[in-house]
Amino acid sequence: MTVKKDDAGRRAAAQHAVAEHLRLTAAGHTEEWVKLFAPDAVLEFPYAPAGVPRRVTGRDALRAHMSNFPETFDVDFVDLVFHETVDPSLVIAEFRSTGTALPTGKPYEQTCISVVRTDDDARITHYLDYWNPLVAIEALTPHEVPSDADRSVAFGR
Repeated sequence: MTVKKDDAGRRAAAQHAVAEHLRLTAAGHTEEWVKLFAPDAVLEFPYAPAGVPRRVTGRDALRAHMSNFPETFDVDFVDLVFHETVDPSLVIAEFRSTGTALPTGKPYEQTCISVVRTDDDARITHYLDYWNPLVAIEALTPHEVPSDADRSVAFGR
C-alpha cells in the first residue's frame, strides 16, 4: 500500500498529538494537555475500577478528571511504539509508565495500549485507554493495608 503524502503528514501529526499527551501528562501540565483535545473529545477507560469513570467527555470534564494526576503519580512514559494503521488519523500506541504513586511512595509500573482518533487539526477526539487498574490500586494502597479485591482508587472523578 502506498501512503499518500497528505496521509503521511496527517499520521505524523496524529502520532505527535499522542506523544505530546504523554509528555504533558508526565509533566503535570494539565492546562496545556487539555488543549490537545477537541472541545467534545471523549476519554474512555474500559477497565476503570470503582471510583474512576469509564467515560469522560468534553474539555472541562477532562481537566477536572486529570487535575489530581500530578499529585497522585510521578511518572515517565517510555518505550513508545506506534503501530501502523490504514486510517492516518487513527493511532495505536503501546508504552509503559514508570514512576511512583506519590501518596504511598510505592512504584507505579504500568503497561498501556491506547487507541486514539484525531480530527483534521490533529486534536484528539477519542482516546481509548487500556491500562491495568490493579497496578494503580496496588500502587495507591498504603503498605499497612492488606490486599483486598474490593478496593477502589481515588485519582479520578
